Amino acid sequence: MKYEPSDMMTIAIARLLKNDETVFHGVASPVPMVSILLAKELHAPNLIYLNIAGGVDAKPYKLPKSTDAPELLKGTRAIFKLEEIFDLSARGGLDVAFLSGVQIDKLGRVNSSVIGEYHKPKVRLPGGAGSACLIPTTKKAILWRTKHDKKVFVESCDFVTTQGNVHRVVTPLCIFKKDERGLILESIHPYTTLEEVQENTGFPLVYDSISYTPEPTQQELRALENVDPSRIRDIEFV
Repeated sequence: MKYEPSDMMTIAIARLLKNDETVFHGVASPVPMVSILLAKELHAPNLIYLNIAGGVDAKPYKLPKSTDAPELLKGTRAIFKLEEIFDLSARGGLDVAFLSGVQIDKLGRVNSSVIGEYHKPKVRLPGGAGSACLIPTTKKAILWRTKHDKKVFVESCDFVTTQGNVHRVVTPLCIFKKDERGLILESIHPYTTLEEVQENTGFPLVYDSISYTPEPTQQELRALENVDPSRIRDIEFV
């Protein structure tokens, strides 16, 4: 059964979403966008899909590369503006938000502000934007990175932009869960090894047992092709 890391990541994320949850993705989020639509197609038809364009359960005829485009208003049941997302999350009404960062450390903290010392950084990054508000307030923050290496997964962030309700971290190599110990290796994708994950992670892996992410099924792969025939999900892997 042939599939790409982008397929595995998208399907793995879709499996984390449940029926009747209210789920939001922001800009530059091709993988989460496709994962949400895939979950609705497969097992969560009543999932409430909110996107940064303002769509509520939109049914786009074509998926946009930016994930913030008029196509994401096609068939929308209402317009729900971005500032209302933050209010919804603060009130405890947002079940899942998809977010990311340039650095993610062993405690599940996120840096999207600077690389290096804050006042004299090597690189100044875009900043926290919505993540600083949403990770502490959403019920479950799912972080994703399509690059898994020691520059991303660090012992300690150079600067902590935000921290909070991290539920899972999904990468091309594995899935982490977060508990009181920090990031715990939950599963390794079928095409990699524990050794490869450790070699590309900047802190010692913690795990309760070694398990593998179930391979995509034929049904999941067919549904993925139906939802994303143009393979918008691959954009993040270029």
